[in-house]
Amino acid sequence: MEALNRSYAVRMQGGEQSKPEEYASIVDALEAGDRFLLHNEVEGAERFYLLALRKAELVERQIEDERKQLEVQRLKADEERREAEQQKALQELKRKQVERQEKEVREARKKIERVLPVKEKERDVRPLPLYHTVKRGETLPQISAQLEVYGDATLWPILYRSNRDQIRDPRRIWPGQVLRIPRNIGREDIAEARRYAQERQLP
Repeated sequence: MEALNRSYAVRMQGGEQSKPEEYASIVDALEAGDRFLLHNEVEGAERFYLLALRKAELVERQIEDERKQLEVQRLKADEERREAEQQKALQELKRKQVERQEKEVREARKKIERVLPVKEKERDVRPLPLYHTVKRGETLPQISAQLEVYGDATLWPILYRSNRDQIRDPRRIWPGQVLRIPRNIGREDIAEARRYAQERQLP
């Protein structure tokens, strides 16, 4: 009965389909035991029943191992899918941040153009200054916000980094200092400056 129950268990676990040869071997051992039992050869029947029992136990272990492997593979696939979704979401977030920053730059340029007098627009625009002399009471954000500089107070880190030779603390600048104004700045420079300004806000 134990061997028969084991064979039923293997069948219920799908062993008949997933391992047809092994399952057929179990059935053959059971039938051989039945034949010996019909002839009252109990010892021979017990040998085949025991053989069927051991084969069934082996197949059950194989099925369980395969089930565990499939579960591991499924978990790994789920983890890879989640990582891919997170990566996609991160890329989308970065794309939106870049679009927002580009929009802010465009709006800032439009704002500067609206502020400029009509005559200033019509005639050749004078080249922007490459240097700024610090006046009493000025701060780096105030200088950066001036239209002839950048027109944006959050770009003060660009001034700070370009004048590190004479500015140790961005909160302390002195009247009379002549600061360089970098002009060849790209989108990455602007984005980095704004991030830095947000992390370290100046009065």
